[in-house]
Amino acid sequence: MSTKPTRVLVLMCSTRPGALGPVVTQWLTETVASRAAALGVELVPVALGDLNLPFLDEEEHPSSGVYQQEHTRRWSAIVDAADGFIVVTPEYNYGMPATLKNALDYLSREWAWKPIGFVSYGHTSAGTRSVQHAKQVVTTLRLVPLGATVAIRIGDAVENGRLLPDATRDTAGVGLLDELVRVAHALRPLRETGRAGTLSGPLPGSYTRRLTPDDAPEVTVLQRCCWMDEAVVNGTLAIPALHESLEEVRDWLETWHVTGIWLDGRLLGMARARRDGTDWHVGRLAVVPDLRGRGLGRWLLRTAETGAEPECRRVLLSTGAKSLRNIDLYHSEGYQSDSLDRPDGTARLTKDISVRQR
Repeated sequence: MSTKPTRVLVLMCSTRPGALGPVVTQWLTETVASRAAALGVELVPVALGDLNLPFLDEEEHPSSGVYQQEHTRRWSAIVDAADGFIVVTPEYNYGMPATLKNALDYLSREWAWKPIGFVSYGHTSAGTRSVQHAKQVVTTLRLVPLGATVAIRIGDAVENGRLLPDATRDTAGVGLLDELVRVAHALRPLRETGRAGTLSGPLPGSYTRRLTPDDAPEVTVLQRCCWMDEAVVNGTLAIPALHESLEEVRDWLETWHVTGIWLDGRLLGMARARRDGTDWHVGRLAVVPDLRGRGLGRWLLRTAETGAEPECRRVLLSTGAKSLRNIDLYHSEGYQSDSLDRPDGTARLTKDISVRQR
């Protein structure tokens, strides 16, 4: 399971003055708030009427991702950052509101492989026909509709414009959030592979992309499990990777170019690199212990080297002076030992960057 907060947009669809939508949305967010906190969920209410989206006015097809209008780019960023959606919708003439259909039609890739749940309200059918109508559309966008729903019959649940207390409805709301979070975590690998800049990785089914500060929790866990072996071999716990706080990891993820290998939402390995003068520094080469010996470290090292900027004349890296397995790997990749036992207990190795490598 991901250690990132799960961002869930609560989409209030009705724009009719005096509509029940704000009341239902408030009930939902207040009812599930404590459960959301326990699950690490960030609830983000979004009123579609506040987005000021005109009827679709983009010249290019949404699948192109080419957006000319500022309102489209803004809506794209909001949806792209979300991990799932809860739609609070009325039923209009056996269907969903035009606001929801229009908001869905604006985008394509941003919706893919994210769960969507529904809280509907209405009279005869409690809004369920609106939900059935919406499901035909959302599946085309590769959204994944949940089985769990909440349906509110206005005549039984509303008095003087307010929702009557209902423990069963409260339980259903929490159950909807629970299911949405489970599905969001399960779909995360599919969302990851669709991200811009994501490429196939060295293992079947794996993928690789640049890590960002948002990946700090996974990077912190990877460092803890990988550098304990280094601590044992070198007889010291004075290894920065073992002690960095989440904020410190976020800080260096902001300034280093860091490549990560993922499989099924798990970070398998990483390496970071950046330029310092004419040196290309490579570091924090890590592979999860259970997958060592399968060529991931060598692949990460070579990938980090290929990012060297034109001004760089050599690649420079360090490891523990007693980390003989690491040193053997670097020697086999053409590195020379610059210093095998520095005062800080590390060995430094360098490799010239040839014109052919450029």
